Amino acid sequence: MIEQSVAQLYDAFPFPPDPVLDVSPPGYNWRWSWQSAYGFCTGGWLPQVKNPRILDAGCGSGVSTEYLAHLNPTADITAIDISAGTLAVAQERIKKTVPKSDRSIEFHQLSLFDLEKIEGKFHLINSVGVIHHTPDPTKALQCLADKLEEGGLLHIFVYAEIGRWEIRLMQEAIALLCQTQPNSDFQARVKLGRELFASLPEDNRLVQREKTRWSLENQKDECFADMYLHPHEINFTVDSLFAMIDAVGLEFAGFSNPEVWSLARLLSKNPQLLAQAESLTIREKYRLIELLDTDIAHYEFFLYRPPLPRLNLQDQQQILSAIPVRHPCIHGWESQQLFDMNYQIVQLTDEEFSFMQMCEGDKTIQQILADQTSANWQTVEGLVAKHMILLQKGTN
Repeated sequence: MIEQSVAQLYDAFPFPPDPVLDVSPPGYNWRWSWQSAYGFCTGGWLPQVKNPRILDAGCGSGVSTEYLAHLNPTADITAIDISAGTLAVAQERIKKTVPKSDRSIEFHQLSLFDLEKIEGKFHLINSVGVIHHTPDPTKALQCLADKLEEGGLLHIFVYAEIGRWEIRLMQEAIALLCQTQPNSDFQARVKLGRELFASLPEDNRLVQREKTRWSLENQKDECFADMYLHPHEINFTVDSLFAMIDAVGLEFAGFSNPEVWSLARLLSKNPQLLAQAESLTIREKYRLIELLDTDIAHYEFFLYRPPLPRLNLQDQQQILSAIPVRHPCIHGWESQQLFDMNYQIVQLTDEEFSFMQMCEGDKTIQQILADQTSANWQTVEGLVAKHMILLQKGTN
């Protein structure tokens, strides 16, 4: 029943509402690049799998599927969704912007709970904004985990309870006022929800939060409906999130927005208090951060199925034999000032720029350093830390 109601919402309002264009999607989201995601989770290694199988689990209108296709041109991609209407938009989007090739891109109208109907396992699974709308998020996550290859990555996005307090209140308020309307009449509910916001006093906290936080994206009815009219939604705390992760047998690789989960961002004005907070366990630190920053409205993170290697910069011999490759999600090359994978401006030193110019072909780091009089080991460390290069394992 829950899945049917969710499908009806997205049949009425396909989401995300991005227009279907005849050109490639703008920019990039590194989380949808197999190479970039793998490099993030391993600390800098390139994956050895060059032709990954990718699953977009809950593809919606295909925005994520389109990026997955463009950022992973050698990948076979499977996309699923429970909404027939939304899935039709996704198929049209891919048809218009992804060139035909030998690789496979296929779509299925399917629930996460029926993933066993899809053959094989996947190297990268993307499931953004999906499992919190299922009747059993832990079971849904387990179904995804069961389809993950060894060494594979699972990219998840779910809602956070504290940062969505105003949304939960307005969801309940609209539901109370819509009790006499058919559950499937989402257009009427959008109309009523907008009228409700307009009727409240200007200094009302719900109105203020909508104006300062959400109004820009909620100009479109599809976004308003997704936020305020969803028939089923489960929000998490750090504690309940990790309880779910622990239950499915995967390992936590890290939040994909690590800058948000930094204690220094919140407590740098008091070094003594910061040091005290740093003595907490990692999960206690995360909990403290979400208690102190009530704007955290979601968790976006990677899980993996072991084994997954970690780059150890102390192992200089292994690093020296590696082949450096310019990061696939940077913009502005060939320039000393460019955008990194998070669209932040990075200014390369002369040594870093010169080193990156030589990241071509099969030259190892040792060979490049031997050819470069200015670049040194610190140059390599700096480029790895800035996510400017990824490393391909060489032969020792």
